[in-house]
Amino acid sequence: MAPAAQIARTLLDGFDKHYRIFRVASVAAPELFRRQRWSELRAANRARIDLYDLRVQETVELLKRDPEARDESLWPSIKQAYIGLLYGHRQPELAETFFNSVATRVLHRTYHNNQNIFSRPAVATEHIEGEQPTYRCYYPVSTGLRRCLLQIVRDFGLDVPLAHPRRCTRNLLHALRSWEPARRKREPNFHIQVLSSLFYRSRGAYALGRVVNGARKALFAIALVHAPQGGLVVDALVKEKEDLANLLSVAHAYFLVDMEVPSSWIDFIHDALPEKPKAELYTAVGLEKQGKTLFFRDLHQHLKHSDDLFALAPGARGMVMLVFTLPSFPFVFKIIRDRFEPPKDTSRAHVMEKYRLVKMHERIGRLADTLEYADIALPRARFEPGLLEEMRRLIPGSIELTGASLTLRHAYVEQRLTPLDLYLREADALRREHGLREYGQALRELAACNIFPGDILPKNFGVSPYGRVLFYDYDEVCYLTECNFREMPSPRNEEDELRAETWYSVGPHDIFPEEFATFLFPTSEERARFRELHGELFTARFWLDAQSRVLEDIEPELYPYPPSIRFEPPALAPPLRAAG
Repeated sequence: MAPAAQIARTLLDGFDKHYRIFRVASVAAPELFRRQRWSELRAANRARIDLYDLRVQETVELLKRDPEARDESLWPSIKQAYIGLLYGHRQPELAETFFNSVATRVLHRTYHNNQNIFSRPAVATEHIEGEQPTYRCYYPVSTGLRRCLLQIVRDFGLDVPLAHPRRCTRNLLHALRSWEPARRKREPNFHIQVLSSLFYRSRGAYALGRVVNGARKALFAIALVHAPQGGLVVDALVKEKEDLANLLSVAHAYFLVDMEVPSSWIDFIHDALPEKPKAELYTAVGLEKQGKTLFFRDLHQHLKHSDDLFALAPGARGMVMLVFTLPSFPFVFKIIRDRFEPPKDTSRAHVMEKYRLVKMHERIGRLADTLEYADIALPRARFEPGLLEEMRRLIPGSIELTGASLTLRHAYVEQRLTPLDLYLREADALRREHGLREYGQALRELAACNIFPGDILPKNFGVSPYGRVLFYDYDEVCYLTECNFREMPSPRNEEDELRAETWYSVGPHDIFPEEFATFLFPTSEERARFRELHGELFTARFWLDAQSRVLEDIEPELYPYPPSIRFEPPALAPPLRAAG
């Protein structure tokens, strides 16, 4: 076999091994869900995050033993041989990304400007067929909607039966009949399509489907959870675009779902929910490297069709990160500063460790996910002069200026959010109420999953386009169980009361929640309203109780959709009507 062909085969063998191991965790998810082994489910999800880099490094080590692989002139031929191997492959887009990951570690950075990598996809992903169909079709007109819904649940083959089949069906029927897309005049092609495997995350399993009626496709998700008394119940029908976008958000842990042909799964969802970028959908199902590839391609495509400039991001300037954005592109780029001014006492390694903590943790929809990049080359002319000046001053060791390019040696990329302090400052009364309510709820939910933000000022939280408050400044984040929450000691005498400095000892992990009210809000009105909504957050007792629940391994009751769409108990459910 020719050297180029042999190297191409080594590369594809490395990818195939990776995806085979990646699917093992997804295949195991139904059994872990059935047995309610939540900690094992989370561990399987975390383990997948590092699988890719392990396989890439393994393949790089194999190629470095081959002198031919270090010959850069051979790589166009390697790429051509690799493309030939992808004919009939069921994950070609992922395999191309794997090729890039290996090539960029073997070659010099000149690969940015030559034909050695897949800067664009070379193999089409449309109409790839696996051994099993991507989705199943159901026809309510001929079988009846009630029977159709029961069949959808049964077809997943879960060993756990529905605890209340009639109640679950009744709730689903009522939710569907009140949903505008399902109430439209039924066209001849009216039917329901449901992806063939469930999506598992935390304590829930989700059946994703879409109602097809004429030219319209409306996405929905059926949420299944374990009932306290045993068996499964349908907890909600998630059908509004805002709720679906939050369900599929990468601010949650990634889903475990078994996909033989991932491109067809992503196309299925994106076709009905085009507002969600494919980059984010790939990331949401654990294929983060493919998400990074698509994001990078989207960015460069956008740069070709826009002319605005990168600028410092709105909001308070951070002491750890330099943050900039392109106004017309809804993301921010975060670069760790070369030096930290007092009172910050940290290190680059410590900050990166905190970002990894968040990546590996259960994010419950309250922690913004990040894409981590090395050596991003961007056009130098697209940077505002003021931003370039700040970069030279604050992060000279993290940038490289060569000709017309500016290369970021290391960067985190996040969805751009509206800083909560700006949101509250500019909001009307209704939006301010929403922001305060969401802010407190975010703190509660983070505590429930063993996260304390460290710096809980509103400037470190942001409001998503769908109105959800997320935390995004991670340099001081820690586990809740590492904190020592204390009540403020009462003064022993009048002298203690008049002292400017504290008269009692304070340890490095001591936190006094009573102090939160004095520095969280600039106005007494916001402070008073937040106290009305979330006053217990200003008590040590709330945080100590949260710690106890974490230490006792009590699973929090948190759902990635609004409480208002959860189905009511049987006494309050709508009456059962005839199937149809």
